[in-house]
Amino acid sequence: MTNTKGAFLLARLAIATSMFGHGLVRLFKLNGFSAWMVHNFQKSILPEALVIPFSYALPFAEFLTGLLLLIGLFTRTALIGGAIVMIILLFGTTMIENWEAIPTQLIHVTFFAGLLSQLQYNTFSMDNLIKKS
Repeated sequence: MTNTKGAFLLARLAIATSMFGHGLVRLFKLNGFSAWMVHNFQKSILPEALVIPFSYALPFAEFLTGLLLLIGLFTRTALIGGAIVMIILLFGTTMIENWEAIPTQLIHVTFFAGLLSQLQYNTFSMDNLIKKS
């Protein structure tokens, strides 16, 4: 294993664990998470009709993104999807003026973009196993 391939694997597993964990814990308290999110967006310009479905979809998107990245399956799609989820979260974060959360979300986007730019080093993955067969 080269250092570059190892670094890619470690970075992929790190962002995967973050997304997987975020989604997993929220799936077990889906209604409570949704209520918390709706409450946080009450004073924003975003209508509740958008916030409610997003609050239910977000944990599934986080969980699935994390799971796919953990096993390295559909890695490119998972990286792009994860970045899109984070960009949507960034928009929501600005709508409620939660400036403290933005750096963390930007770090996630940076991980996704950085990994996408180095996808050729994704050798320890289900994608690579499928490609070889």
